[in-house]
Formats: sequence, C-alpha cells, structure tokens
Amino acid sequence: MIEGGLLMAAGCAARASARGVRTGTGLQAEAESEKKTWTLGNGLIVRTVAFSPRRGLCTERLRDEATHADFIAPEAPQAELAREFAFRCGEEHLSGVGGEWELAGAGENEFANGNSLAIRLRHRRLALEVTVVYRVWHGHAAIRKHLVLKNTGSGTAHISHLAIEAIALALGPAKERTLLTQYGTIARETFYTGRSEDAGLFLANGQTGAGMAILSEVPGWMKRVEVDGWNEGQYAPISVLYDTDLMPFERAIAAGEEFRTAAVSLVSFRNGDGFNDPRWRVPSYTAQVLERRINAQGPPWIYNTWEPFERTINHDTVVELIDAAGEMGMDIFTIDDGWQQEYGENDVNLTAFPGGLKPIEDALAAKNMRLGLWIPVAAIGTSTAVYRSHPEWAAVDGDGKPKTTGTAAGTKVVMCMASAYREAAAARIMDAIERYNLAYVKLDLTTVFNAYGEAPGCWAKGHDHGSWAESLNRIYEGIAAMTAAVYAKHPDVLLDLTFELWGQKHLIDGGLLAAGDLDWMSNVDDTQADSAGPIQARQLLYQRAASMPVEAMLIGNIHAELPTIEESFSTAIGSAPLLLGDLRKLSAADRRWYGEKIAWFKKLRRSAALSESFFPLGSWQQTTPGGWDGYARLEKSGRGFAAIFRNQSSEEAALVRLPQIPQGRYKAHSIITKKEIGVFDAPVWARGVAIPFPPGEPVEVFELSPAAT
Repeated sequence: MIEGGLLMAAGCAARASARGVRTGTGLQAEAESEKKTWTLGNGLIVRTVAFSPRRGLCTERLRDEATHADFIAPEAPQAELAREFAFRCGEEHLSGVGGEWELAGAGENEFANGNSLAIRLRHRRLALEVTVVYRVWHGHAAIRKHLVLKNTGSGTAHISHLAIEAIALALGPAKERTLLTQYGTIARETFYTGRSEDAGLFLANGQTGAGMAILSEVPGWMKRVEVDGWNEGQYAPISVLYDTDLMPFERAIAAGEEFRTAAVSLVSFRNGDGFNDPRWRVPSYTAQVLERRINAQGPPWIYNTWEPFERTINHDTVVELIDAAGEMGMDIFTIDDGWQQEYGENDVNLTAFPGGLKPIEDALAAKNMRLGLWIPVAAIGTSTAVYRSHPEWAAVDGDGKPKTTGTAAGTKVVMCMASAYREAAAARIMDAIERYNLAYVKLDLTTVFNAYGEAPGCWAKGHDHGSWAESLNRIYEGIAAMTAAVYAKHPDVLLDLTFELWGQKHLIDGGLLAAGDLDWMSNVDDTQADSAGPIQARQLLYQRAASMPVEAMLIGNIHAELPTIEESFSTAIGSAPLLLGDLRKLSAADRRWYGEKIAWFKKLRRSAALSESFFPLGSWQQTTPGGWDGYARLEKSGRGFAAIFRNQSSEEAALVRLPQIPQGRYKAHSIITKKEIGVFDAPVWARGVAIPFPPGEPVEVFELSPAAT
C-alpha cells in the first residue's frame, strides 16, 4: 500500500529512494571505510562501541578496569550473538548489526555525575530512527543503556519483540559459569529465561569470580531476560527485552512520535574481591543511581494505620496514636484506607473524621510529623464524578464489560491508565497533596494486573492502545506519566507505588523505581505473636537486597507492639523503616525504648552511607526458626551496623563473617545492651566473630566503627 509517498510494509513505513538511500557499488565501497568508534568509561568500567556501514553497531570492548576482566573477546562473536539491540517493526526483523543502518549522528555529553553517549541510526529502507543511549556514572562500574525509537514516516510503526540490550559476554568455558536469578540470589541453570521477578541476574565465572549483574528496568510483567550460558562456546549471549508471550509487548508509534524504552544496566563485579564484590558494587549503584531521592535524604520513619484498624480508623483513634508515634520519633503518620468517603474522590469520611483532616494535620505538626494518605489509583467507585463523566475510560475485559476488582470496600471498577484517565488520576493526587499538606502518598490497588489473579490488561476501543497486548505496557507508561505530572508540581512529595499497583505479590524492580520513590512491597501477616511476622519480612528483604535498593522497600505489616519490640525494630531498619500496629498498647517504657533506638538509627544514617552495601548473614537464603539470620549495612569506611536474630534456635552466639570489610580495626558496640562487644581487625571479621545474643533477648544490633590502631 502506498501512503503519503511511503511504502507501508507490514506496519513499518519504508523509505522511498527519493529520501536519499545510498545505492550503487561505488557508494557502498566508499562507506566501508567509514568505521567510527566511541569509548565511554570512568576508570572502573569502559565500553567501546563501533559503527560501520556494513556491520552496523556493535560493542567491541567491555572491560572492568579495576579487575582487568574483559567481557568481549578479542575475536568478536558472530553478529547474531551480539546484535546490540533488536526488535520487529511490523514483520521486519531488525537489529543493530548488518548493513541496514546509516549513521545519522552521535554526541557525547557530560551530566552532573557522569557522561553519556548517544548514537543515532537511520534505517536505509524504513522511515525509522533508533538512538542508542549509553550512560556511565562516576564511581560506579556500570553502563546504563536505553533506546529511543522515532517514526520518521507518515504512517504508524508497530513494534514488538524489543530487546534493549543484546550482547555476548566472554565468561570462559560454559562449564565454569554460574547464574543467580530472581534478584540475584537464587541459583539456576545458565540457560535461562528471566521473567517478572528477574529484575537482577548475576552471571559469572565460578572460577575467576568475574561477572556481570544484569539489571532490567522494564516494568513488572513486561520484563524478560534471555541468558544462553550453554550453547555458544566462550560466549554467553544475553538479551534484555520486553516480553513476547505471557504478557506480550506491542507498541504503536505514530508518525513523528518517539518511544523511549526502559533502561538496562550492566554492572561488572568480581566475587570475593573487596569493593569489587557485588555486595558493594550493586547496592551502591542501585541506591545512588536507580533510586530517586531516598538515598540522598535518608528514609523517613513511617507509621501506617492499616493493621489492625483497617477501615475502622477514626479521628479519636488517630489522635491517640499520634501521641505514641510522636514519642517514638516517627516522621510520617499515614492514614490508610477509611479516611475517604469513596474510592476515587478526596472528600473525607465525615462519619469517621467529623472535623475533616485539619485537626489531624495540626496534631501531627505539634509532634514534628507530617501526614501521609492512602489513595487508590485506578480502582474507583461508580458513583464518583470521574466515572459518571467518563465511563469510557474504564478498562474492559475480554467480553467487552467494564473490569471490576474486589477491595476492602467492595467491588470497584478498574479505570484504564492507558487512557486520558491518567491525567484525572494525577490531578486527584495533586489535589490531595495540596488540600491535606501531604508528605507521602501510598498509591494502591489494581492497574495492569490484579496481584491475586484477576485478568490483566484492557480490551477497550478508543484508548491509547490498539490492542490488548499493547495495553499492558501502555498502562505501565500511564502510571509513570501520572507520577511524573505529580512530581513536576510537587517534587518533594514521596510517592509509594505498591506491589498491588505494580501487579504481582512482593514485586519491586527498576521500572517501579523510575516511576516512584518507594514500594510497599508486601503485606506480611503480623497480627498475632505466632504470625508469619518479621522473620518472613526478612526473607523478602534478603532475597531482593542483592539487586534492589533496600531503602526503597516498605515491608508491611510489622506491628510495633507485638513481642518482641526488639525484633520489630531490628527488622525495620533493614529496609525503609515502616511500622504498623496499635501503638496505644505500648507501655511508656516501650515508647521511650523506641524513641531512643530510632534516634540512634537516624543519627547513624545521617552520618554513614549505609546504602553502599548489604551483607545477608546466617540462614538468610531460607529464614528458619531453627537457625539464626541477620544482615550488615556498612559504608566503605567500614562504619555501619549489623543485626542478628536468634529466632527459636538455641544459639547463644552468632558467628558473624564479614569477609569484604575494609582493612582496619573495628569496635563493635551493642545497641541493645549499650555495652562494648570488642575490637576486632578485618582478618578476624573475615574468619568470623562470635557475637553473643544478650541474655533473654531474641536479637542483637551492634554498631561498627573504626577503632584507633
């Protein structure tokens, strides 16, 4: 079909020869001498990218300058193993390699904390440009990459099977390779397909320890990573892409429109090699680069009313809770579901809060706290003004009916974030922030996929998606557009995108961190002394801390008043500190205990870069009542703290090993007993220091600080 002077080839516009396509052997021969190379690096990592008209774009060098590990072999792998990027445009299979592209431009730029390289390619036949953007940050052995696809034609380009990163890593013989999946903690076979939970994969040589962390910022269910560690000799091809089958990715790019992909980071490391160990390199990178603001300002202490009050919360109860929270040293007091009259509107439930929320704001200000509120994003009541005005914005199921979801307030309709509803949702959030002077907003409930099994996506016509498959990623894009609008007007507010909003139990990934500050990652039952409680909260923490910043994780629902308060506190300081429960049940002594310990932690967090590492300890891979577990959070000076948990074991002491602690001598001081534990040098910590549990106490928290030699 000829449209607007361009040949439409299966959904991707083809360039007419009048648009300047090079033809003829003379021009082709001349072009072969036009190879160009660019090198991006920072003293820790270097990546050299080359373009030639015949071969296309490829990575010629990827080297860890600190460990001297080369991840691209001198003999470049065959093109099909290292495509640099790949996608389908209609029925056309495109990648970075081959003679299909011409160089349209390239530029290098400095930004506040690093440098970037952008290479713009123009397809010879299709009305399409691809800009490949590489970024490197000072002090991090990481290369972050994304693509910008631009439709330069007059028709619509249909994109699928999109791989952002496609490279073949030289990691030695296949029999020597190891792979840690699902956030970089679960050992698996090296021929592997990563899915929604594979936000971080660690591929390494088991002999040398040299490896690469693969961090995908593709959001939620759209994520897919292919690792072939079996079949290509010295090379291990990896492809970081949007999904193609379970939750398939489709993207229509209108004429003149650009589509910016999610980013992918490659972080090099060497296991067991001091600061080159991934337990140093990856946490510091994710906290300082992927996390929005929390690392710079420190996480606030947040109290939330959801448990045990749920939707019965009211003014009198909140006022009593505020007194306790203030004594404890909490920063943000969050009223969860129940404050509002209806899901989807900001009017206060005047039965529960007869005077509105202004008296609550005043009471919080008197205690040096700020207000936070729970707000459902897309699950709203059919009586709301927005639904009555725009029922066409509702998501539609496969039978053509409006989608609904079950909530604590009954069945609600699900609005499609891939429609103009996203602007209405942003306006409602901004109105709540301004009306109630909010410091934090917990954004919740179903959007793309209900975490408990309701069908994903939207089949509606007339929304900003041409098909059900396209709706999936478009909904994630709608969430990001909504939060970007809020941040543009209220840059200091903290936005929490819950696991239910992101579409899967306990899910956190770089895509969520690109759109928000925090992730209410789970609702661990902690209503009784024998509930799953803190030990399961720590299981979630340990399995994600290898590749995701812990201070972006809000792990509910640890009750502050349940036995023992020492375990609740010590678990909370492993991530973004969050407590629930009926604070009125805390004794005066317990409130003072919390106040003292929270003040200690805040002081330490202000003076020590605790996000520079995370070291799980003991039985961390499977927390169990029969053994002890724990973690350490240290900065590169060696200063920080460790928390150990006895659980129901009979252990009198825990043998704490910190093999990657910097050289020096360190004093260990108990935060629980306020007594000195001892002074030990780095080799002793590497072998293990027996830290006794205080008599009668289930936990020990000890601060580490460099000691005079």
